[in-house]
Amino acid sequence: MGVRPPELGASVAGMSKKDSVPVPSPSRSGTPLAEDGAMQAIASPGSLITIAGAVLTVVGSIAYVTDSPTLSLAGVFYGVPVLLGGLALKSSELPPAELVEPSAEAEALRTAEASQPLRKLVKDVTRWRYGQKAHLESSLEALKLWDEQDPPQLLRVAELAEDGGYGIDLTFQCQGVGLDRWQARQDRLGRFFGPGLRAEVSQLGKSKVLVRLRPLVATAPVAEAGEGPSGA
Repeated sequence: MGVRPPELGASVAGMSKKDSVPVPSPSRSGTPLAEDGAMQAIASPGSLITIAGAVLTVVGSIAYVTDSPTLSLAGVFYGVPVLLGGLALKSSELPPAELVEPSAEAEALRTAEASQPLRKLVKDVTRWRYGQKAHLESSLEALKLWDEQDPPQLLRVAELAEDGGYGIDLTFQCQGVGLDRWQARQDRLGRFFGPGLRAEVSQLGKSKVLVRLRPLVATAPVAEAGEGPSGA
């Protein structure tokens, strides 16, 4: 009786390179630790699939040596495709941007309906991406802030609460795109990421740019039950 080849490995290998796996990175403080980066790399979907495939392959190989043909055949049939699928994901992996732990006020403002565009943006850049050179790749290309050889890399995202409004800071490493190009598109940056937003561009060090997105008007948080009408 033949053993049916696995479908898991084929489905993993067949994932579109533009697909993302919604595994958000946990909120962390503003100072990243080496241990955080190592654990983040191990916990990536590509790493987990690769490890699972490697374990199955090793189990199958050991079973073959110990003359257990049934276990050997199953281990190899399942292990090798899963391992190859995991390696394919690892080769095109883009880790989440660092998410700075927000203040309680910023968290409250995050739930407001007016904060939805920025909330979606934060969620998008704090998950694992596959087949992309950088976070916000298509957005930066549309804004003409893209360099094919050295694209801007989003390093950090911070949620803000200033003057009753919800905003975010985006810190980019951008050696290939100069500050003058960012400043020339400052007005368009705000409009691009959502209605009623404005952008402020400043330089951080030699090759880092800070883009601050904030609403033109204050953002009211969603009222708790019994505290008045909700924004819905």
